[in-house]
Amino acid sequence: MVNRFTVGKDLDFDDRLAKYDVFGSMAHCKMLAEVGLISQKESVHLLSVLNEILEEIQNNTFEIDPEAEDIHSQIEAILIKKLGLAGKKYTLLVPETIRFFLDIKLYLLDEIRKIGGLTDQLFQLLIRLANQHKNVLLTGYTHFQIAMPSSFGLWFGAYAQALTNDAEMLLFVNIINENPLGSAAVTVLPYFNRESTTYHLNFKTLNYNSVYTQMTRGKSEKLLASSMAVLAGTLNRFS
Repeated sequence: MVNRFTVGKDLDFDDRLAKYDVFGSMAHCKMLAEVGLISQKESVHLLSVLNEILEEIQNNTFEIDPEAEDIHSQIEAILIKKLGLAGKKYTLLVPETIRFFLDIKLYLLDEIRKIGGLTDQLFQLLIRLANQHKNVLLTGYTHFQIAMPSSFGLWFGAYAQALTNDAEMLLFVNIINENPLGSAAVTVLPYFNRESTTYHLNFKTLNYNSVYTQMTRGKSEKLLASSMAVLAGTLNRFS
């Protein structure tokens, strides 16, 4: 009852973040073995169980326990139940907030790629229409009054160019492509290899300053929302 009141619909959103939490867990396990905090054998066992969880997520057979605090705690519970001490070692010094930042960033980067791909499809269509109808006349308007003649090709091309600017804003949001893993509430964890997890998770770079990592709460979401609003404005005007 207390969980339902305090957690609300968090677990619904955790469903979306589940696979990204597994990706982060895999990178963390590999790094722990690389720096000697767990053995290679323990890492192999951990990665094997994490792969099983990932397959369940991808097959839509994974369910978050309604009594679980969040997706992080559920994955930890599964690892500890199946692997005992090795599962407990996996949880070494990864603050909840940092894992949440990581999941959100990986999720948003995937969404940016999807939006960028769809935007490019529409851009290519508009370019084809612009070339196809470049000689088809269209009445020009200014201030709701008939003006000089134009063409459908020019009109389609205008929105194609608008989309290029919108796509540039989406690329700008790639500043969220920075790995927060390895930061703690205030400081950096010096015995972690942050370059390793950055590589394994395909981040462009890492959040060098641990305090700034905490300052980025909500920043990534705001940047993407702003870019999407600009894109939506173009689509609204076109409609």
